[in-house]
Amino acid sequence: MITRRLLAGGAGALLAAPLARAQGSWPDRPIRFVIGGAAGGVSDIFLRMMENRLRERLGQPLVIEPRPGAGGMVGAEVTARAAPDGYTYYVNHIASHGIGPTLYRRLSFDPLRDLPGVARIAALPNVLIVKGDGPIRSVADLVAFCRANPARANFSSAGSGTSSHLSGLLFGMRMGIEVTHVPYRGTAPSMAAVLNGETLFAIDNAPASRQQVLAGMLRALGVSTARRASTMPEVPTLQEQGVPDFDVASWYGIAAPAGVPQPIRERLGAEFVAALEDPAIAQRIRDYGAEPWPLGPGPFNAFMREEVAKWAPVVRASGAQID
Repeated sequence: MITRRLLAGGAGALLAAPLARAQGSWPDRPIRFVIGGAAGGVSDIFLRMMENRLRERLGQPLVIEPRPGAGGMVGAEVTARAAPDGYTYYVNHIASHGIGPTLYRRLSFDPLRDLPGVARIAALPNVLIVKGDGPIRSVADLVAFCRANPARANFSSAGSGTSSHLSGLLFGMRMGIEVTHVPYRGTAPSMAAVLNGETLFAIDNAPASRQQVLAGMLRALGVSTARRASTMPEVPTLQEQGVPDFDVASWYGIAAPAGVPQPIRERLGAEFVAALEDPAIAQRIRDYGAEPWPLGPGPFNAFMREEVAKWAPVVRASGAQID
C-alpha cells in the first residue's frame, strides 16, 4: 500500500534510477524463489532439477523458500508484495493462477496483474485413483457406484483450490453425478484416504501415486489429459472412457512481482526456456512423470488468461468459494 501511494504521488522518478542500475548489474546477489508448498514438493523438485544450470548461467545461487498455505495463495501474496527488484519470484501453478482468481473471493491482490508470468516450466497429468483391492475397475464402474451409493460418493483432494479439488468437481459435473469434496493437507494424506477407504476416489498428480499403483495398492482408472501419459501409457484417458471435454494438467511456472523490469523478466524467462530444452533436464522431468512445457513471458501470460476463463465457470457451477 505504501509503495502504491508513493507511485500515485509521482515518486516513480525516485525509483527509476535505482531500478535502472539494478537492471544493468542483475543479478549480483542470490535469487529467491518462493514456493507455495512444502520442501520436497513438486515446485521444489522442478526448481532443483534446473538449479545447477541456472546457477551457472546467472552466476548466483537460488534460494528456495517454502511458504505453504491456501492452495499456494500464501506464497503468491508474499511474492506479489515483494520489492520488484528482480530478486524474488514465485513458482506459480494452476491453483494460484488458473483456479485461485475465481475461487478466492477476498484476495488482497490480483494474481494475473500483480504477479505476471516469467516462464512456464512443465505440466503433470492427474490420474483418477481408487482403492486397489476394491470392486471398482473402470470409470463406468465408478459412475455406477456413485449413482447407486450417493452417500459414499466422495473424493479427497490435496486441499481446497488445488487442481485435485477442481478435477474431482469437474468429473462429477461432466458425468452428471453428485460428489462430495473432502479436502486434506497435501497429496500424501489425500492418497492415504483412498487407500484406507475414507474416500472413494481422488484425481491427483500422477507421479505421486505411481508406486502405489504399481504395487496394486491403488488402481489407476484414467489420466486427466487429452493424451495418455508417457509414464503410464497403459492407462487410458478419461476422455477415452466417455468423460466429455476433460483435459486437465497441473502446470507450473515462474511469476514475478509486477514491477520487475521487463528486460530482467525476459532474461530469466529465456534462461528457464533454455534449461528446459537441455536434453538431460528434460529427461529428468519426464522421469519424474511430467512433461517439459516451456513458454516465455508473453505466451505464458496469454495461456494463464485462458486458464482463468476455462476454470471460472467450473468454480461458479460447483458453488465452491473460499473467503
